[in-house]
Amino acid sequence: MLGLQRFAGSIVTQIYRRAAYSSNVRSASGPLATAATGQGTEVSETEARAPATDPKKPKGQLVAAAFESLRNESPTDDKKTPASSSIDDRIINAKSVNGLLAITENNNAFSRKHALRIVSILAEWSTVDRVKISEFENDTRFLRICRMLGRTVPKNSGGNTKNSGDVNGNTKRISGFRTDDLNTVLGVAGDDEAAKLIASISLPQMVKVMSTLAQRKRRSTPLLRSLAFNISSSSETLDLKQSADVLYAMSTLNFQDSVLGAKVCADVQAALPKNLEKSAVVGSILTSLGILRYRDLDILESLTQWLVKNSEICRPQDLSAYFLTSALLNFKSAQLDDVSNKLAKSIVREDFTKQSEWLSYVWSLAMLGLVEQKHLDSVLSPGFLELLEKDKSGLTPVSKMRLLNLNSYAQLLATDYKGVLLPADSPAYQVPMAHTKTKQILVNGMLDALKSLLPATNHVQTSVDSKMGFLIDALCHFDANRNPLPLDKENPNAIKVALMVIDFHDICHGTHRSASGVTNLTFDLLEKSGYQVIPVPYNEFSTSDKLLKRVQYLDAKFKAIVSSK
Repeated sequence: MLGLQRFAGSIVTQIYRRAAYSSNVRSASGPLATAATGQGTEVSETEARAPATDPKKPKGQLVAAAFESLRNESPTDDKKTPASSSIDDRIINAKSVNGLLAITENNNAFSRKHALRIVSILAEWSTVDRVKISEFENDTRFLRICRMLGRTVPKNSGGNTKNSGDVNGNTKRISGFRTDDLNTVLGVAGDDEAAKLIASISLPQMVKVMSTLAQRKRRSTPLLRSLAFNISSSSETLDLKQSADVLYAMSTLNFQDSVLGAKVCADVQAALPKNLEKSAVVGSILTSLGILRYRDLDILESLTQWLVKNSEICRPQDLSAYFLTSALLNFKSAQLDDVSNKLAKSIVREDFTKQSEWLSYVWSLAMLGLVEQKHLDSVLSPGFLELLEKDKSGLTPVSKMRLLNLNSYAQLLATDYKGVLLPADSPAYQVPMAHTKTKQILVNGMLDALKSLLPATNHVQTSVDSKMGFLIDALCHFDANRNPLPLDKENPNAIKVALMVIDFHDICHGTHRSASGVTNLTFDLLEKSGYQVIPVPYNEFSTSDKLLKRVQYLDAKFKAIVSSK
C-alpha cells in the first residue's frame, strides 16, 4: 500500500513538473516540549523542539495573497457548510476529468481542500492509466487549481520540458508543498489522500509534518506510516535536530516503527560528534528513547560517551534524562565508572525544581546500582513526603510506587544501608494498583489455566499487593515433590512461587529487546524476598491458545522450578 502511495506521489510530481513553484515557509511553533515519562524532564523549545525552517519569500502578488489568506485559516476546523458538502459529493461522484474540473467553475465555495482532493484523484487515475496527464495539464481550470495550491504557473508552461524542472527525465520532489501551515497535507479531508502526497515532499518537510502532527496530538496512522516509510527510505541523513524532532513525534504519538527507529539512531550516531555546544538536543533524544522504550545499545553507548566527554556543558535536566532513560531501558554503560564519577556526582538535589523529579532521579540510580545511602535517606525521610505533597501534582500514585520500590530496595538490595525507612503507616502504602485492560486479559488467561493445576482456593492467591510498589499476579507454594501446599498454613520448607505476567509494555523494543528496568527491579525484589519467579511473557503465553496448551505451559514452568531446588 505504501508503495502505491509513493508511486501516486510521483505522479503528482509529473502533474506539476511544468510549473514553477515558490513557497513561504514559516517556522512552526508549538507548546513547550515536556520530555515525559512522568518524570518532568523538560527540554528547551528553541533548542530541541522547534521544527526546522527554510524561509523564502513568495514571488508575485498571486502567491503572496494566497499565503496571507492561509495565515488566517484554521487547519483543524472540520465544520462544513452545505455548499462545501455539495462540492465534496460532486467530487466523489465525478466520473471524468471534465467532471472533476467543471467543479472549479463559478463556485465561490471551492477551497484548497477541494483542490487537493481533485489532484489526488487525478493522480490515482493516472497511476491506473485511466487518464493521461496531457489531457488536463494545460486546461485553464487545472491551472486555477495550481494557483489555489500556492504555485505560480509560467505563461509558456505548455509542453516546454526545458522549463519543467525535469531535466534529463529525472523527476524532482515537489518542494513547493507548504508544510509550514500544512493546510495542503494535513488539512485534506481524508488522511489517505494526504498520505499519497508524502512521497512528493522533501525530507525536511516530512520532519515538519511529523512535528506538527505531534504538536496537534493527531495520531493519523496512514500519514505516520507513509512518513515512516519515506523517511526510512531516504538516502539523505537527518541532522541531530531533525532526528530529535522525529523521535519526539514518535514518542508523543506513541508510534512504534523499528525501521524508522533504526534509521534515526544511525543518523544520530553520524551527527553526534559534530555537536559541540548543545546538550538540550541530546537530552531530548534520550527522553524520547525512554518514552518509546526503544533499546539500541550502540546509540545509548554513543550518547553516554558524548555526555562524559562534554559533561561541563550538560544541563542537569539532560543528565537526569540520561539516568532515567538508562534505567527504564535496562542499560548499563561499559563506562559505568565514568558515568558515576563525572555525571552522577555532578547532580545535586538543588538542581530540581520539583521533588518528584528528585525522586525519579534517585529511583533511576537505584535501578542502575549507583544509588548511595544519602540518596535513599533523602527520599525515605519523613519530611520528604510532606514536600512531595506540596508539589503542584501532589503525592501521585506513581510517586508512591517509586517510594515503595526504594524502601524495599534499601532493605533488600542496598549494601549496608542503615538509614531511615518508611513507617508502616506511611501514606505511600495507600496506593491503588491495577493492571491495564490488555494486561488484565492476559492475567485472567493465566489464572484460568492455573485453576486447572491448583483447583483448591487456598492453594493460589491472586493480585497480591507486595507492599513493594507492584502487584504479584499469582502466589503459590509447593513441597519438594511438586505438591501444592495451602497458603493459610506456615511451612518453612515451602518453595514459594510468584507468577508475573509480562505484557508488551513491560519490555524494551528496538534493536536489542529485553525486559525493562522496572521489570528487572521487580524480579530482583521478589527473588530477594524468597520467591522463585516465573515470568509469563505475552509472546509465549496467549489467551487465544487452547486451555490445555496454557495448562501444559505452566506445568512445565512449575516442574523446572521444583527440579532446580
